[in-house]
Amino acid sequence: MIALDAITFSGESLARPECVLTMPDGSLHVADWRGGVTIVAPDGHQHSVLAKGDFTPKPNGIAIHPQGGWLLAHLGDGDGGVFWLKTDGSLEPFLLEVGGVPLPPTNYVHVDSQHRIWITVSTRVHPRGDDYRNTANTGFAILYDKGFARIVADGLGYTNEGLVHPQTGQFFVNETFARRTTRFDIAANGSLINRQVIAEYGAGIFPDGLTFDAEDGFWITSIVSNRIVRVDAAGRQTVMMEDCDQAFLNWVEAAFQSGEMGRPHLDDNKGKVLRNVSSLAFGGAGLRTAYLGCLLGDRIAMFNSPIAGLEPSHWGFGT
Repeated sequence: MIALDAITFSGESLARPECVLTMPDGSLHVADWRGGVTIVAPDGHQHSVLAKGDFTPKPNGIAIHPQGGWLLAHLGDGDGGVFWLKTDGSLEPFLLEVGGVPLPPTNYVHVDSQHRIWITVSTRVHPRGDDYRNTANTGFAILYDKGFARIVADGLGYTNEGLVHPQTGQFFVNETFARRTTRFDIAANGSLINRQVIAEYGAGIFPDGLTFDAEDGFWITSIVSNRIVRVDAAGRQTVMMEDCDQAFLNWVEAAFQSGEMGRPHLDDNKGKVLRNVSSLAFGGAGLRTAYLGCLLGDRIAMFNSPIAGLEPSHWGFGT
């Protein structure tokens, strides 16, 4: 297990840096809850691109847009959708509805190597905290391709990060409160088929972030417990890092099992170093540095990984 004292930090005064993306030049692109993206350069210099105008998006997941700028998954109080933030701060709606129905608060957005756009919505329940349940089943995934959007997977257990594997071309998605990672094959028309649960997690693990390594494994981050778990090609799970207070985790677990889990269980954290880790991205020399987004901190935690990451799709098209 990687020791907590191996962690260093990048960035400062970040605003709910839930999602972190790495770039080939060593910079980090981080979701900024103030309404945009903050870029942290390798030398530590940082600047923010915030949306101009009267509307302030609440970016949860972010993605590099192949034509420049970023796509922001808007996790509003009651509204959602995906917005395109340009590098000059101009903002335009990208997708606000599917099938004529407005999008609920939207969790994540991903652009694959074919420039198809995948969007996840965790729940149709409002408020969202009422669906922090092991019975959650209203999450869904959307494919936006060639100007058309459609739901390609439904009935998911609180959908979180969803990514297309850069090598196998399969779609992986975390179902946070169903406590599992699910994989789909992608048909020629973009439909998700052959749904398969490839990992189920036990007490204290609520899978949120997701990324791939160069040895056919994938890594997930667990909110609340600050656990980082690697799942290898055979399905074996290894806890790579953990930073949790057992009494706090027991309290959350009891609330989850009794159907009483809510926002207070996510809005505090008793970790010594980590602050509710929510995403993970590999970058740096040889893709050997792991960077952790988080819900409650104001910096990006980082550590040297014993296994190299897999180059993310967006490295092929930049900003």
